[in-house]
Amino acid sequence: MSILLTDTLSIPPPQAADPVTPLHQFSSGQSFAQQRPGWWNCLDRPFQRIALRNIADDPHLLRDIGLTREEALHEATKPFWR
Repeated sequence: MSILLTDTLSIPPPQAADPVTPLHQFSSGQSFAQQRPGWWNCLDRPFQRIALRNIADDPHLLRDIGLTREEALHEATKPFWR
């Protein structure tokens, strides 16, 4: 049994026969987030707001999502339907 070791940089990237055709395949259908009905977001929102309230005191996490503490707390106090 032999093992073929090659420099992967020396292998040219695959080219599509037709430039319009993508090189990768998509899964059939839409992702779960795109398939969910609109009311599902209303069910998720309270949990997202609780999580936002929990991280409101951590400046590093707030900086990661691009919010200030005041913006995070303002968003966390909104009712679930808004």
